[in-house]
Amino acid sequence: MIARSCLEQARSFVYHEPMHEMSLAINIVELVSEKAQAAGAGKVTAIELEVGSLSGLMAEALVFCFEAAARNTLAEGAELLIREPAGLGNCLGCGHSFAVDSLLAQCPQCGGYAVETVQGRELNE
Repeated sequence: MIARSCLEQARSFVYHEPMHEMSLAINIVELVSEKAQAAGAGKVTAIELEVGSLSGLMAEALVFCFEAAARNTLAEGAELLIREPAGLGNCLGCGHSFAVDSLLAQCPQCGGYAVETVQGRELNE
């Protein structure tokens, strides 16, 4: 029993389960469907999103979840176009701007950790 729960916990760290992406996909479908109905549209053909590389979302999982969430709605069959801005940080110590691939980043110029993430956490339509 204990070994099984430890194994299940370990798997949850190794594999990303798209629960957050599914709730987001459902919300996207609801919002887009409401806007389409209000505009008198009969169908949604494409949705453009900006999902930053540091947002914590997996674009592939979001696309998969969106396809499932959009079934039998105005958004069914719509193309989900995702732009993924890369992470960019500014060092608060020396002012250096540089690419970051994590929310915890070290400035390559001065070695400081006081880094403000200025790009990559976006989640916009």
